[in-house]
This record gives sequence, structure tokens and C-alpha cells, in this order.
Amino acid sequence: MVNLPYGLLRAFLTPFLMLLFRPKVTGLRNVPSLGPVIIASNHLSFSDSIFMPLVVPRKVTFLAKSEYFTSPGPKGLLKKLIFIALGQVPVDRTGGRRSEAALITGLKVLGDGHCLGIYPEGTRSPDGRLYKGRTGLVRLAIDSGAPIIPVAMFDTEKIQPTGKVIPKIMRVKMTFGEPMYVTGDSTNLQLLRDKTDELMRTIQALSGQEYVDIYATRRKAEMTEEE
Repeated sequence: MVNLPYGLLRAFLTPFLMLLFRPKVTGLRNVPSLGPVIIASNHLSFSDSIFMPLVVPRKVTFLAKSEYFTSPGPKGLLKKLIFIALGQVPVDRTGGRRSEAALITGLKVLGDGHCLGIYPEGTRSPDGRLYKGRTGLVRLAIDSGAPIIPVAMFDTEKIQPTGKVIPKIMRVKMTFGEPMYVTGDSTNLQLLRDKTDELMRTIQALSGQEYVDIYATRRKAEMTEEE
């Protein structure tokens, strides 16, 4: 069931954003209309979490970083309300037991038959390239039986670069790939790694991005050290 804030925000934003950004969407038929499904997208910009859910005919729930919901002051409150209206769920994704809590939350969303959106890179790409995927997504797919729909977003980092509030008006494009089904032992770490790498190769084929076999968080840390 779509919550009221989400429904109102979608009804308000959809015609406005469709007119301004004229989304070009390929392969949307690959997203099932019913049942649990995981949408796995590359991540170039904050606006990915706005444009992609607006073209999907069912609600997409993202597991968002908990700090998005706890920022102080009026700006923090506004951000919290926007994330709630977008249907995002706060989770602590900093590792260990906290990451386990995120998986449990994701399983609940899928167990209720809903659509879960995940960025397998774990964070936005710092330079437009595609980075190594986190294996939790594949574990969720195995434990829930949900298919994975790989998605490629194009040029959203140009529409809204990191730190920019007002987006640039230009056409947004996205491609939804064929469903990927994963079975096996979700405790088999090698299986999780292999299937995650397969997923990232599929996203790369859709997006045309250069692939980097390290985590995006590591690259961000390296870039900070280089400054």
C-alpha cells in the first residue's frame, strides 16, 4: 500500500519532472507489477533516488543512511520529511551488526511483497565510474526469492552534481535490464561474491561505464588523501 505522503509527493512531482526532464526509459516492462523485487542501480547522483522511482509504476523503497533522518535544525527536518515522503527507510549501514540490521529491514520489505531499491556500490560514484558491488544485495535476493532488476542511470551526475541543490535541466535516461534470479546457499561467501560481480558486469554492460574493482568508499578516501 502506498502511504499518503508518498502518494501526494509522487502525484505532485511526476508531471512537473516529466515535463522538465523528459525521462527516456528503456526496459521498464522488466519490472514485475506484483511480488517482491530488488531494483539494483548504479549511483551517480542524489537525484537517482527521485527520477528512477517516479518512472516505476509501483512504490520503490530505499534503505537510506540513518544520518539523513537525524540532521539538526530546520534543514535537517526538511530533509527528513522529504526522505519519509519518498518512501525511504532509515538504516545504519556502517558495518558489522549494523549492516545485518539493514539486511533484516530489507528482508521485511521483500517479505511483504514490495519493491526494494538498492545501490550495490553502497554510495555515489565519486568520478562517474562503476565500482565494486557489496554482496548484501545478492544475499537478500537468495533469502527472499526476489528477482534482481539491474538498472543503469545516465548523466544524473551532470543534472545534479554532489553538493548542488538546484538541478540542471536536461534529459534524464535510464535502462532497466532483464531479471536476474539467484539461488543457492546465502552463507556461501564465494557464491555471493561471484553473483555480485556478475550483477555489476550486467550493470556495466547497460551503462557503458568504466569498471573499477575496488569499493567506492575506498576511492573516496584515496581522493580525500590526495587533496
